[in-house]
Amino acid sequence: MQKITALSLMIVLVQILIGVYFYPQMPEQMAIHWNASGVVDGYSSKIWGLFLLPLTSIGLFLLFLAIPRIDPLKNIGQFGKHYWGLVVSLLAFLLYLDSLVISWNLGLVEFSMFQALAPPIGGLFYYLGVVTENAKRNWFVGIRTPWTLSDENVWDKTHRLGGKLFKVCGLLALFGIISEWFALVLILAPIILVSIYLTTYSYFEYQRQLPKR
Repeated sequence: MQKITALSLMIVLVQILIGVYFYPQMPEQMAIHWNASGVVDGYSSKIWGLFLLPLTSIGLFLLFLAIPRIDPLKNIGQFGKHYWGLVVSLLAFLLYLDSLVISWNLGLVEFSMFQALAPPIGGLFYYLGVVTENAKRNWFVGIRTPWTLSDENVWDKTHRLGGKLFKVCGLLALFGIISEWFALVLILAPIILVSIYLTTYSYFEYQRQLPKR
């Protein structure tokens, strides 16, 4: 736990230091949002452009630090290694995203934002599958439908299936590096379809078990 905390804080500190270092070199209005075509359609002052993501990282870290303490079921410790691995993965992703935004605004290299994001998002989806397969019933992490939260057996079955499907989503997202269109479709479509399917699956699995109660 102490090592994970130190690593998480180090990632956040690196984000902050990068922002401080590049602040004098940034334009007064930074590009911070890209539309579905990969064209910039949102700008912000450089103070927010550089430090919004580090602030988001701090907020996420504090939230994840609090979750094991406030979760009513107190089961997160049973998959704590994977839980904290997810925290570090999310913070590392935000650091990477921060570096892309800064690189774009510096004009160091031309690239497609969606293609650049495809590999790390694919990695996140795949690791989310690992976390899902190992997650025990709780109110904050996992496939939290009314039916999984109401029945531990439904939770376990839904999460075993969900873990496999999220890994497939991760592998598909990796192919988004091929083109901008592929990136957008292969990142969004599979995860949306899987989420809808797992929600439906948990409902019917719960209904199937009703006669046994």
